[in-house]
Amino acid sequence: MASSFSNFFSRDKTFKQKKKNIIEGTLRYDLHKRANASLNQGFNLRSVVKLPDSEDLNDWIAVHVVDFFNRINVIYGIVNEYCTPETCPTMSGGQKYEYKWCDGVKYKKPTSLPAPTYISYLMDWVESQINNENIFPVEVGVAFPKNYNSIVKKILTRLFRVFVHVYIHHFDVLTDMGAEPHINTCYKHFYYFVAEFNLVEKKELEPLKELTCRICS
Repeated sequence: MASSFSNFFSRDKTFKQKKKNIIEGTLRYDLHKRANASLNQGFNLRSVVKLPDSEDLNDWIAVHVVDFFNRINVIYGIVNEYCTPETCPTMSGGQKYEYKWCDGVKYKKPTSLPAPTYISYLMDWVESQINNENIFPVEVGVAFPKNYNSIVKKILTRLFRVFVHVYIHHFDVLTDMGAEPHINTCYKHFYYFVAEFNLVEKKELEPLKELTCRICS
């Protein structure tokens, strides 16, 4: 199961290009390899997300932000041909939740957009944050910015919304492909991580509350 999970998320078909903002030979690369080795070996996910002894929390979070971006890229890459402006005219999670886009530049006020447009903007925005070395420094010893935690919270909150949309509107596609166990494992890893470090507000997690209670208990 662990090796099949690794193979599933190493596939080339993604929505956006995968990011490799972790330089080989650095401490952060070692953290990345360690985190993925533990995950792929099927360790308990609650323990996998805990900060290793004597490691820097900001580095640990940075490694996971990149990994979650890449995995969610794969997940949405599978369903995006079924997610169109016609099938998904709003970025929603059922009838109760709708997400409106605001970037302060092109969309200065929260604006309702079709789900594929919203997710495209979202992933482009996350990519721009990851590529910004003033936020995610790639050199060892370079300090993270003072507002790092708030930026990371915003990134992970927005990535969670992709889970919401995919689970509620496109889960039948994933089930038909036999991808359900892999997506569930990815979601559980994400949920345990953000819960461990309080990186997504509880009210934002509400749309998948029932799923979380069922698979993350």
